[in-house]
Amino acid sequence: MSKPLLGRHFITTQEWSVAELELALQTSWDLKRKFYRDEPHPLLRDKTLFMMFFEQSTRTRNSFEAGMTQLGGHAHDLTPGKLQISHGETAEDTARVFSRMGHGITIRNCDWGVGNAFMRKVAAMSRVPVLNAQCDLYHPCQALADLMTIREKFPGEVRGRKITVSWTYAPSYVRPISVPHSEILLMTRFGLDVTLAHPPEFKLQPEILAQAEANARAAGAKFETTDDMDAAFEGAHIVYPKSWGCLVHEPDREAAVQHIEKYPDWICDERRMQLAAPEAIYMHPLPASRGQEVTDAVIDGPQSVVWDQAENRLHTAKGLMALTM
Repeated sequence: MSKPLLGRHFITTQEWSVAELELALQTSWDLKRKFYRDEPHPLLRDKTLFMMFFEQSTRTRNSFEAGMTQLGGHAHDLTPGKLQISHGETAEDTARVFSRMGHGITIRNCDWGVGNAFMRKVAAMSRVPVLNAQCDLYHPCQALADLMTIREKFPGEVRGRKITVSWTYAPSYVRPISVPHSEILLMTRFGLDVTLAHPPEFKLQPEILAQAEANARAAGAKFETTDDMDAAFEGAHIVYPKSWGCLVHEPDREAAVQHIEKYPDWICDERRMQLAAPEAIYMHPLPASRGQEVTDAVIDGPQSVVWDQAENRLHTAKGLMALTM
C-alpha cells in the first residue's frame, strides 16, 4: 500500500491535515472490513511496536497489541518497571534505543504537566513514528475512533450535527482532561457543532479552547460553552458525557476531589437523554462509573454506542499503524 504518512508522529490530531485524517479513517474502514471477512492483512509483517504504558489501560493497550498481531507484527507491552526509565534513563536515550530496534513507539503517560512533554522528547529523538496512546493533554486515538463511530451511526454528512461534550460526576479519582480536549479539537474540524458543558471549576486549557474555536470558524461550524448540562443536551445528536479533573483550575489533586463532590447531579440519565434529539446516541470512552457518570438504563440502552466505540479503537489503531509504520 502507498504510505504517504510513513514515519509520521501522531501526538495530536491538530498536527495532521483533514485530508490525512480522512486517509486514516478510510484505511481503518478498509481494515475493519477485512477483519469481518476474516481476510488476512499482514501489512506489518516482522515489524515491532514498543508500547510504553505508564498507566493501566484496557481498550488502548489491547487495540495496539491485538492490532499489531492482526497486522502480522509484534508489540512489546512495557511498563516503567520493565524499563531503565524507572532508574533514571532519559526519554531521549530510550527513544534512541527503541527506534534502532523496532518500527514504532506507542506511549501512554497521563501525568499532569509531564506526559505530553515526555512524549515529545521521545518523538524528537526517534527515527520511527511515536503514537500517542493518551497523555495529559490529548487522546487522539480515542477521538479518531469516535469520529469513525459517529459517521457509522449517521451515514452521510455529519456536518451540522450537534455533539455535546459534557463533564460528569465521578468521585473516585481525578481523571485526565485529554479526552474532552481531543473531542472538541477533532469534531470542530469536521464540521460538527460542538457544545462543551461543565461546572465553572472544570475548564479546559485556554489555548485548546482557542484552537477549537478557530477550527469551528474554519469549518463553518459552531463551538460554544455552557455551565448548564440540561441546556447542553437539548437537541443534541451525539451526547458525550464523561468525567474529567479540574486540573487547570486546581492542580492539587486532593483539593480537586473536593470540587468534584459539589456536583453529584451531573449525571447522564433517562431524563437528560429525552432532552436530546430523538435519534441521539450516547458515547463514552470507557470505563464509565455506573450510577455516577451514567445510569445503567442509558449505557445499556438502545441509544448507547459505547461497544461500537470500543471496537473501533482496534480498527483505527490498526489504520494508524499501517499508515505510519
